Amino acid sequence: MKIAIVPGDGIGQEVMPAALSVLDAFGLDIEKVPLEIGFCKWEKTGSAITDDDLRLIKECDCVLFGAITTPPDPNYKSVLLRIRKELDLYANIRPFKPLRNVRLPCSGEFDFVIVRENTEGMYSGVEELHKDVAYTTRIITRKGSERIAEQACRIARQRKKRLTIVHKANVLKSDSFFRDVCIGVAKKKGIEYHEMLVDAMAYDLIMHTGKYDVIVTTNLFGDILSDEAAALVGGLGLCPSANIGDKYALFEPIHGSAPDIAGKGIANPLAAILSVRMMLEWAGYNTEAKTIEKAVNSVLEDGIVTPDLRGSYSTNEVSSAITKLIRII
Repeated sequence: MKIAIVPGDGIGQEVMPAALSVLDAFGLDIEKVPLEIGFCKWEKTGSAITDDDLRLIKECDCVLFGAITTPPDPNYKSVLLRIRKELDLYANIRPFKPLRNVRLPCSGEFDFVIVRENTEGMYSGVEELHKDVAYTTRIITRKGSERIAEQACRIARQRKKRLTIVHKANVLKSDSFFRDVCIGVAKKKGIEYHEMLVDAMAYDLIMHTGKYDVIVTTNLFGDILSDEAAALVGGLGLCPSANIGDKYALFEPIHGSAPDIAGKGIANPLAAILSVRMMLEWAGYNTEAKTIEKAVNSVLEDGIVTPDLRGSYSTNEVSSAITKLIRII
């Protein structure tokens, strides 16, 4: 397997080495291709990602990503949006279930996955900015809706076979279209489905978390709901994600570059390490993926955690503890 390694900006520079130390502990036959991409590169060269960077990425099987800074500059184009579109990474997959010994804001068991359309919707990039008005075009296509619904149904079939379609069809015609396409796919695949308006979903996800299995929705709604869901498991520092296409994949923690703590050595590496777990599972290394999950939970039980989880350990100390466990499990 050939992996493009993109630390990115801020704490990405710290959580990536931590994640790679865990990956290297397995001694797998993996070729790593390091790339400098992001705001730091933009400051030096005027380009956050080049055509050559994309060519190198396309020569790899997948991307392991750290974090990215997106400044409020109209000349700066989102790196992640470009990679997602260039590689056609249409499915953003974010799993949520409690880890051991992490204080949670709610009680009860839950284990659900948010499957978010990743290439269109409000993030289609079709925008106009004028002096007194700005326009963003929300694009929802049949192809985009069908394939994200098919991906969600595939995941649901491997789990509890329950699908929740989240939309705002009572107001938006584009969401009526999305809902109808998703319902058609679910019926065709024989998957039990339910509907929820996104505002009601934001409430119910907190109040009745345990009743959900696989949630499928559009780009912006999925972005918001998955950050809300991160609070349920204890914070952004614990949440991995996968961006999946038919040919390529990208794996990244859902947290940002956190410039306020960058360089202090206290960034939580668990989301990046769990992103490695998702990458290994995607590549068919299921035993190694399960070993990472077991080692992460063991370290949490031992209280070896960073300050965001009320601990006193550094980024490297947490990853080192996980690496040691992997070598003896």
